[in-house]
Amino acid sequence: MKRFFSITLPALLVGACFRLFFVLKFPSTSGDAALYEQLATNWLKWGKFALDLNGQQTPVDVRMPGYPAFLALVYAAARRTGDLARLPVMLAQVAVDLATCVVIAMLAGLLARIAGQAPKANRAFTAALWLAVLCPFTANYSASILTEVWAVFLTAVAFLLLVPVATDAFAKPATVLATKEIWKWGTLGGFIVGVATLFRPETPLLLVTTFAAIGYWMVRQGATRRWLRLCAYMALGCGAALLPWTLRNVISLHEFQPLAPKDATLPSELDPKGFLGWEKTWMWRMRDAYQVAWKLNDEEIHMEDIPSSAFDTPDERARVAMVLERYNDDVTWTVEEDAMFAQIARERTARHPLRTYLRIPLLRASVIWFTPRIELLPVSGHVFPLAYQWEEDRVDQAVTTGIFLVNIFYVGLGVWGAWKLWKHQRAHVAVAVLLTYVVVRTAFLTTMETPEPRYVLECLPAIIALGAQVIWKADESNS
Repeated sequence: MKRFFSITLPALLVGACFRLFFVLKFPSTSGDAALYEQLATNWLKWGKFALDLNGQQTPVDVRMPGYPAFLALVYAAARRTGDLARLPVMLAQVAVDLATCVVIAMLAGLLARIAGQAPKANRAFTAALWLAVLCPFTANYSASILTEVWAVFLTAVAFLLLVPVATDAFAKPATVLATKEIWKWGTLGGFIVGVATLFRPETPLLLVTTFAAIGYWMVRQGATRRWLRLCAYMALGCGAALLPWTLRNVISLHEFQPLAPKDATLPSELDPKGFLGWEKTWMWRMRDAYQVAWKLNDEEIHMEDIPSSAFDTPDERARVAMVLERYNDDVTWTVEEDAMFAQIARERTARHPLRTYLRIPLLRASVIWFTPRIELLPVSGHVFPLAYQWEEDRVDQAVTTGIFLVNIFYVGLGVWGAWKLWKHQRAHVAVAVLLTYVVVRTAFLTTMETPEPRYVLECLPAIIALGAQVIWKADESNS
């Protein structure tokens, strides 16, 4: 209790004030907010996970049900819905995000103990707690109607459960868990991953990367059957959490769909696969998402907003211009227009396959990791040219540059902590579980429709917990 009042409580109070600053000063919404709010309202009022389409409630699977369920619970408690309930929702998210900070701190302490540095675990806990409560990239999403707060929290909890399971699955003697507890905690960890999947459909990547990380050691040591059994327990836990949603889709939509579709569209919408395929041959900056991708079926798309890298030849530019001119007449994307863009995408990929499959994904990865992360703040994000931007708006440039440097600090600290922890042989599996997830998730995100920086926030619990390891001095005799 003394440690709680002297260390944990002050950090949480500072973190609460920091998040309330964003809630009161910079509350934000997005296109997805209205969708989530409508799903939650209909679910609460009519008991249906549905959207209002063509004057009637239509069951859909375009989003996972976790976040709408959270909104519905807040609406019920606040006795209001939609815009009127946004403040209660954000205040609830502040509490969830503070809980995330504590879980990240616990993960940092666990990593120190796994490395054989139990006396240093309290230092790691404290460092991670302060790094987490002061992290602006998670704090500002408390003030947004999006899934990120819950996704980060549940990912952190899953790490806290799966890291000791992976570490002790074949360790002799066990570091954290008793042998008989491994199956129980593995199943629970899988279940938490399943719950997190109800918020973000790509979360099972965490299970896949955990399977791969521990399999590397267990199969080499001849423990293949034990590895397969552990994987089965974790997969069953995940499946149990997804079962109600899967059954709902079978009954209501007559489809086997445990996850939301990757290219989620409403029943009345055309899935623009050709257009998206064309984007993947050139688009890697977020500004192009605003100027091009997110205008489809809502606004006109103008050629001057498309960078020159989207065209290889004058003929290709002319073909794109012709299709967009036709689209701009009624701002409705058609099958014929999509087919033309699909053909252009195939031609561009055949002409430069490394550009589509290597260069653009690498550029997207750099964007989602090394970005100013000001998408929820009223600043431009422009830094260069330095002299011009400084004269144009000094506050804007200072905020953008400052947040960019903070992002570099967190990522750099995480890499340093991983390198330091890797020196301790007993921590190899734990580091592998965390870093494999970060790498695989990043690779997966480069294949998505747009390179949104917010999608790597689920990696921050791992980055912060690893970064906290930098502060303690290792006792090499215990390594």
